[in-house]
Amino acid sequence: MVQIRPATAADRDAIWDIFREVVTPGDTYALDPGMSRPDALEYWFEAGTRTYVAESSGHIVGTYILRPNQSGGGSHVANAAFMVAPDVRAQGIGREMGHHCLSEAQRLGFRAMQFNFVVSTNKSAIRLWKQLGFKIVGTLPHAFRHPKKGYVDVYLMYRSLV
Repeated sequence: MVQIRPATAADRDAIWDIFREVVTPGDTYALDPGMSRPDALEYWFEAGTRTYVAESSGHIVGTYILRPNQSGGGSHVANAAFMVAPDVRAQGIGREMGHHCLSEAQRLGFRAMQFNFVVSTNKSAIRLWKQLGFKIVGTLPHAFRHPKKGYVDVYLMYRSLV
């Protein structure tokens, strides 16, 4: 059973552990694999960002952030990022966080959600987002330098919330 709740300051160590495990390989996020703990937590808890954790049996097993994709005239479109601890993947945690995020975005008044940079080799994420109603609305050719596969495409994915 996974419980999803807003993150607290007490969750920072667990979030950092997951963040480091997900970002360090350099194969799914366009973030510096060597990003420091302070910089990572500043990014994940940035002003205007809502940060959540997924908890199971008293352990943080995932985290996601929800924020406006743009300011001003684009602030009605949400953006989000998700991370699941590698040792508990393929157990539905990402799906639970995805459902929770879509519900939260609607509750907060967002009219759509957009993912700006989904790496084409991240097949499990693409499959999940499609199952949750997202469509690939654009491709950025060779926009991501994958550490093993070289330059690969990136997708822009979008879903209406109204």
